[in-house]
Amino acid sequence: MTQLAGTPVSYWINSTPNSNFPPLEQETTVDVAIVGAGIAGLTAAILLKRAGKRVAVIESKNIVTGTSGHTTAKVTSLHQLIYADLIKNIGEDKARLYGESNQAAVERVAQFVTEEKIDCDFSRVAAYSFAESEKGLGKIKDEVEAATQLGLPASFVRTTSLPFAIAGAIRFDNQAQFHVRKYLLHLANLVAGDGSYVFEQTIVQQVKDDGKCQVTTDRGVVWAQDVLVTTNLPILDQGLYFAKTFPRRSYIVGAFIEPERAPEGMFIGVEDEYYSIRTTPHEGRTLLLIGGSGHKVGTVTDTETCYQKLIDFAQSRFGLNEIQYRWSTQDYVSFDKLPYIGKLTPMSQHVYTATGFSLWGMSNGTLAGMLLSDQVLGRENLWASLYDSTRATPFLTPESLKNNAEVSVHWIGDRLKGLTESAQDVANGEGKLVTIEGKKVAAYRNEQGELHTVSAVCTHLGCIVNWNSAEKSWDCPCHGARFDCDGKVLRAPAVKNLQPVEDAENVGTKA
Repeated sequence: MTQLAGTPVSYWINSTPNSNFPPLEQETTVDVAIVGAGIAGLTAAILLKRAGKRVAVIESKNIVTGTSGHTTAKVTSLHQLIYADLIKNIGEDKARLYGESNQAAVERVAQFVTEEKIDCDFSRVAAYSFAESEKGLGKIKDEVEAATQLGLPASFVRTTSLPFAIAGAIRFDNQAQFHVRKYLLHLANLVAGDGSYVFEQTIVQQVKDDGKCQVTTDRGVVWAQDVLVTTNLPILDQGLYFAKTFPRRSYIVGAFIEPERAPEGMFIGVEDEYYSIRTTPHEGRTLLLIGGSGHKVGTVTDTETCYQKLIDFAQSRFGLNEIQYRWSTQDYVSFDKLPYIGKLTPMSQHVYTATGFSLWGMSNGTLAGMLLSDQVLGRENLWASLYDSTRATPFLTPESLKNNAEVSVHWIGDRLKGLTESAQDVANGEGKLVTIEGKKVAAYRNEQGELHTVSAVCTHLGCIVNWNSAEKSWDCPCHGARFDCDGKVLRAPAVKNLQPVEDAENVGTKA
């Protein structure tokens, strides 16, 4: 097993204090209950509270430790390459709305920072999508033309501050970057109080939409007029969002770089093997963040190689040999690349959701909070129809057909894995699927030789989980649920832990 460099923790989380909001302790009534304390949920919460609503934000773990706490924290309307495709697929008017709404989200973050005097390393910088080879240059030029046509702050450049040559790039001026957790912790502190709440360590189990909404948790009930489900992928299976999106996992490493050698701006490549690049200040030093190596969740077992690609890139392009941080993140990509924001289902009266941010959660998540707050308040919003969560979903695109075919293959085929193995076959530091008394078991043996065995059947919709070697987790390749080696839920849409399997060391024998 590869010994990876760097502390395995998000820099954003490691550089901020632990949050300490209480769990739900008694039945509570508010105007709006918000399930999930990431950027979408907290943005909506503060806007609703400003409008006079009593809100309760409910988080299963600690706030801002999910996707929002593991991002690259770029706040930009430049989303790699999207505008040329949007004009082609949905028309110029709708593409313009996408650009305007995301640029409005950039400004909404900037306003919060100014209005609330949030110390979050916020800075205005340019954003770039770059092509290293002539092969990608045509796409760059098409994107510049499309973005300019839509009135976005776009230009074509041949050079950047990156320490390696590029063929060309699209540049968006006046974009932003920040320390996402400092920002969101500040918003959370503004939410709590005066009849509004932030509840941590409180697991939502069910939401009923029946006139007055009932949010049932493991610690009691929250009553509300409206409910927002902002858990990246909705923990409620209504609406089939798990079939309208697919889960994508990506990786980030951080290394200190001399300020005079640090690139200025935010960067992302456009080739098949692309990298995301930005810097952030930290205690008088400059930390370079490099992201990439993305793949569909649960389809790569040797995830150490994903990190190693980023480490190699940091060394070869920036001359950095010492890695301080490494972490991974997960997002859900919609097949038309547009988020789903609005009513949970066509039949929902008071339950709303937001998902499918397609790797651009800082802007898409912020606009989701803005749009959801407007919908709860009954305000007209020009973006509503574009992001309508109940819109017709393009199931028949090549990408969606491939994804849902892969889900079917995993659901059936993964049950054939590990049929000839037992728990005794699992080496120290290794995770394997084995069969014990005819049941699929996820078995992990730690470096001390202790065996951890749980059911391999995902508690979401019954797919078989796969081992993630770098994260020491069991990941579902169907819809992205993740569990630790003892079966505890790490990530929705699953809300129930994998069941433990007792005495597997002695019972498991080869079939």
